[in-house]
Amino acid sequence: MSAEVISVGALLVMFVVGTVLPINLGILAFVATFAVGTASLGLTEDEIFEGFPADLFVTIVGVTYLFSVARRNGTIDWLVAAGVRLVRGKVSLIPWVLFLVAALLTAFGTFTPAAVAILAPIGMNFAYRYKLNPLVVGMMVISGGHAGAFSPVAVSGALVLGLVDKTGLHVSPLALFSASFLINVVLSVITYALLAKRPAPLAEEAAERSDDEDVTVSGRPDWRQGLTLAALVALVVGALAFHLEIGFLALAAGALLALVDMKRQERAVDGVSWSTLLLVAGMMTYIAMLEKAGVIEEISEHAARLGAPVVVALLLCFTVAITSAFASSTAILTAIIPIAVPLLLSSHLSAAGLIAALAVSTTIVDTSPFSTNGALVLSNARGVDSRRFYRQIISYTGGIVALGPVVAWGALVLPWS
Repeated sequence: MSAEVISVGALLVMFVVGTVLPINLGILAFVATFAVGTASLGLTEDEIFEGFPADLFVTIVGVTYLFSVARRNGTIDWLVAAGVRLVRGKVSLIPWVLFLVAALLTAFGTFTPAAVAILAPIGMNFAYRYKLNPLVVGMMVISGGHAGAFSPVAVSGALVLGLVDKTGLHVSPLALFSASFLINVVLSVITYALLAKRPAPLAEEAAERSDDEDVTVSGRPDWRQGLTLAALVALVVGALAFHLEIGFLALAAGALLALVDMKRQERAVDGVSWSTLLLVAGMMTYIAMLEKAGVIEEISEHAARLGAPVVVALLLCFTVAITSAFASSTAILTAIIPIAVPLLLSSHLSAAGLIAALAVSTTIVDTSPFSTNGALVLSNARGVDSRRFYRQIISYTGGIVALGPVVAWGALVLPWS
């Protein structure tokens, strides 16, 4: 049996066991990483450890810790109240406000995970306070981030256009941006229409607000909340203007706020979503191992050699969607575009259409709890049964993986084939 079959088979077994049995999937992923990596792929332990997502680990710890501090001193409640005043009490509009803010942030240069890291905790608190469906709120934050992510000045947009320019092909920046924006708008409209009225998977113990978070919210913030708001502004400026690591900034801000309010913040570390960290870190380490061993690239190359160009284009869209649900979208885009170039040069497929379809297929699946964005939503959800909410996100992502590539291919590739 080939190493490729063994590694993919192990991944499927992990999903089945982790879904059926009450064991964290991250634990299974770590065990499988060392078993498959050493016995089947011939990697050393040091090579395996290189795949551990240290940056994501720090980001999730930092962001969830900072917002745990902000929640305990009432700042999040104050922000939620201010947001409701902004939409004049129409709380049903909050997901759309978050969508537009996320799109603006990424369109003007914010890396999508940074935008989601800033907005997901706020959005999840809106959902908790006003009984909005947290799945809708979280997914629309992510969709908003990707709606703006392929503008010419955005990180992902600049990356894709730069890769294409090196090949001699031409893709219109406006076409790339418009394709991503419109498809994410349509996805959000469908998500909102189908799921906004459905109840959240509430946890029994979270049906009522806990006493240590019951902070009276007035029209003006007190000194603790004012200092926290200043720290959040500094976090945004540092991440967006100076491109500093948002996880370290969040940890520094949280530590400072805890030092000036030690009695209230002595349990703030309990707000870090450790189970989510274990889940995401384990799965991302496993996928990084597959990438290092060349399994992901080999699967993509197999897809590129199957049949007519228009069929290969669809297979490539499915390949990037499936792999990106478990790995870095940026890494997948960097790998797949060079693979798609020979197909474009030897066929009549539209370069703009296929590149845009690949970009959309790669990013819309970042709702997965194994991606940075999905993990941030999962780790910041409040008042929900975490296991049921995890399953909801998995089901939602599964639907996108199944239908998203078809929609992107049908709308962007097929008309010009």
